[in-house]
Amino acid sequence: MIDTIKRAAELQERGDPFVFATVVRVDRPVSARVGDRAIVYPDGHLDGWIGGSCSEPIVVREALAALADRNARLVRIRPPGSPTARDEPGVVTEVTACASEGGLDIFVDPQLPGPHLAIVGSSVAARTLAKLARDIGYRVTAVLDGPAEKLPGANATVSPADLGRLNLGVDDAVAVATMNRYDEVAVEAALVSGASYVGLIASRPRADKVIDLLRARGIPDEKLKRIRNPAGLDLGPSNQDEIALAVLAEVVQARHAAEVATQEHLCEPEATAPAEAIDPICGMTVAVHAGAIAASIDGQPFYFCSPGCRDVYVARRASTAT
Repeated sequence: MIDTIKRAAELQERGDPFVFATVVRVDRPVSARVGDRAIVYPDGHLDGWIGGSCSEPIVVREALAALADRNARLVRIRPPGSPTARDEPGVVTEVTACASEGGLDIFVDPQLPGPHLAIVGSSVAARTLAKLARDIGYRVTAVLDGPAEKLPGANATVSPADLGRLNLGVDDAVAVATMNRYDEVAVEAALVSGASYVGLIASRPRADKVIDLLRARGIPDEKLKRIRNPAGLDLGPSNQDEIALAVLAEVVQARHAAEVATQEHLCEPEATAPAEAIDPICGMTVAVHAGAIAASIDGQPFYFCSPGCRDVYVARRASTAT
């Protein structure tokens, strides 16, 4: 269990999506205990213990669905013959085909990466911005030009050359605060990073020079217009710490605006739940994913809840063929 929690913390630190599944109730006899946990990855792989083959295919199916719709759910797994419970929001009840008489309740909680803020430079404003952003749930990547430069509190550190390859998206932002050291390189990379917000913390005259240099390099004006300068909401005369606060407020404001625009104009397709199939032996609905238990017969794929069901089906088809 400790290893599972450590692994979950590592995934959260890296910003990787996963699902945390926790056993919250057991009806004996079952092999799981309250508090047992597992991680389900987007490819359907399960790491941990939540009751073995009777519960795993159900939990994987619901975990992948939770990643798609971003909603947690309580999964109730009951033995054959159990009374049918009425439908409740956020609750999924599944009758398992296993012979066990026990039951399980498992809470399936998708863990999706929070917004990402790349901070270029290690100035006072950059350091304060990193701390404030971490405090409100942003993943922070430091973008620095040498090993001697540090940005405390960052989740990761990359070079300016790697900034454009961070694969940032509509929820993400770049704030450039190098104190004129490598603004041009950083802003140019930020404009191709995919971030919806690009802010340059610099004086107006300095920002104008940066924009002129980038224009001379062939960057079109429609891209240069995306640069926010002065970066941050207008708080009046401000010190470096207050500038950092103003920038973070503008980053959050821009993220919410981008999310609304995405929903209104369908700029980004909604995630879809994985395909499902019916186990031809036990009748259980299972998710179709890379690691699913499957067999191909006469060129047609079949999916199963367990190796046992697969082996029975393959043997039946083989005996029929002979």
